[in-house]
Amino acid sequence: MSKKKYQVTIHPEGQTVSVLEGTAIIEAAGQVGITLNTPCGGQGTCGKCKVIVQDDAPPPCATAKKLLQPEEIDAGMRLACQLHVDRNMAVTIPSETRFFEQIILTEGRNLTPHHHAPNVIKRFLNLEKPTTEDLRCDTDRILESLSNTGMKVWMDVPLMQKLPRLLRDSDFSITAILDGSEIVAIEPGDTSKKLLGVGLDIGTTTIAGVLVDLTTGAAKAVASRTNPQIQYGDDVVGRIKFAGDNEGGLEQLQRSVIGSINEIIDELTDSMDMGTEDIYELAAVGNTTMSHILLGINPSSIAEAPYVSVFRNAVNVKAVSVGINSNQNANLHLLPNIAGFVGSDTVALAMASRIEQARESVLAIDIGTNGELLIGNQNKLIACSCAAGPAFEGARIRQGMRGAKGAINKVVINSEIETGVIGDGPARGICGSGLLDAVAELLKIGLINPMGKILSGDDIPHSIPPAVRDAVTELNDQPAITLVKADEGENGKPILLTQKDVRELQLAKAAIAAAIRTVTKIFGIQAQALDSVLLAGGFGNFIRRSSAKRIGLLPDIPSSKIEFIGNAALAGARNALSCRCCRDLAQDLSDNIQYFELAGRADFQQFYMEEMVYPG
Repeated sequence: MSKKKYQVTIHPEGQTVSVLEGTAIIEAAGQVGITLNTPCGGQGTCGKCKVIVQDDAPPPCATAKKLLQPEEIDAGMRLACQLHVDRNMAVTIPSETRFFEQIILTEGRNLTPHHHAPNVIKRFLNLEKPTTEDLRCDTDRILESLSNTGMKVWMDVPLMQKLPRLLRDSDFSITAILDGSEIVAIEPGDTSKKLLGVGLDIGTTTIAGVLVDLTTGAAKAVASRTNPQIQYGDDVVGRIKFAGDNEGGLEQLQRSVIGSINEIIDELTDSMDMGTEDIYELAAVGNTTMSHILLGINPSSIAEAPYVSVFRNAVNVKAVSVGINSNQNANLHLLPNIAGFVGSDTVALAMASRIEQARESVLAIDIGTNGELLIGNQNKLIACSCAAGPAFEGARIRQGMRGAKGAINKVVINSEIETGVIGDGPARGICGSGLLDAVAELLKIGLINPMGKILSGDDIPHSIPPAVRDAVTELNDQPAITLVKADEGENGKPILLTQKDVRELQLAKAAIAAAIRTVTKIFGIQAQALDSVLLAGGFGNFIRRSSAKRIGLLPDIPSSKIEFIGNAALAGARNALSCRCCRDLAQDLSDNIQYFELAGRADFQQFYMEEMVYPG
């Protein structure tokens, strides 16, 4: 019997999502882009994913009774990972429950949180005016005022040139902006409360930004865009080729990513009624190719054996010099890379998860167009990467799309095919998590065989329910599955899973699974012996663990060992904004993580061929 659908309204945003009966509130929140703080990976052991049910809260489950206080339960508070939808519901998600209100993974894993100590700070100075008794020069007046608070700072000549007029026009009440120990600018009056930073995760397919109040370290807003470079190539190799084959290609790629970053900055600052001139620092992470393109540095050597990058260490540059809209004195800090195909986003992943402190074996994976893997503990760290392709992000899929409104993100097969759709409305496509779910469910019932072939006609097993059998159709003389009928799809169009879609997922899955087997072999353990697997990135945060294991994407380990940690790359960039010591940590990680190139390894190639077959 088909499951019912109910509406869940998320407050304070007031966003409504339509979900299948039995969907956990934590999943419903994810469908509208709200990631919750779940140190235990949604296993119901940390008690951090608290939400408040509006009007007639259901009875608390045993886990909620154990982890919540009686007064919290009386106020309608429940755990989002344990509360499943059985009617139309409205829930409020408190700020402390939201992922971006806390530094990722600072709880539940015995990890030390990064303290707030930004590289860029402001100090308001109400200076004494010169008199015949006080003949100190302008610079001494400023430097001594700051030294009284224990700060030893300096300024360069161009700033000194502006001092005479600026001090006297402001009646000697000024705000000094310090980048480390250097006074980089002086503003009239007290502007100390206007100090923003932007953390950027520049991915191959998507770009995400977080606006940070540098006076407190609090995240104020997030925004994202599809990376417009995708029109020049699905993956980094395609974009490197575009840059090399087209005159002005590198400049074109750089302009497109800078334009997208500026759109994100405008959205972030508009949401806070602030201006781009209030942004005084940016911290960016991305794969090595994205970092090169951002700076306008030719990345061609990355695509040629032995795959060497132009730079590895952290880079600091004036943001306006590369065209980013910000305060004219704003610094752009790019975290260090590791190797040609493992960039600063992996360093940020390591920094956010604090993998270098782990006592047991931890595998962290950022699953995207390029799959980056990091395995290790406090004794050693190893990294590698593989080209997974964009299938996980909905690209190269016939009706694929990002995880946005209208995307099928969940598929369940009982007597018929049931789908969960992001947002309140008809389906208009399928995102990566929905694609993975669909194939996993069809493998489970035997409508897709281990070789990845969609069965049709007389090959369909008799055990297949009639409604599912009827969903088998053809497209271009190839079998396909109707996930959503035409009268239920947007604009009267059905949503199909094609044979080509299954093959695209097969290729992507094989690359990730082979990389896992290879990197665990290098580390010296079997994949099934891993103590913990951390899944990062937008795709990794919303897949079903059972589906990922069913198709062989992840090793067959207990689901309790698989944790979702959200956009750890963006969290790492935010850490670098809020805590200058994180930059030293990032450099140490970059220096000490061992990189292994998989492309030329015979064992990786063998594993890849084996992983092209789905588990039976």
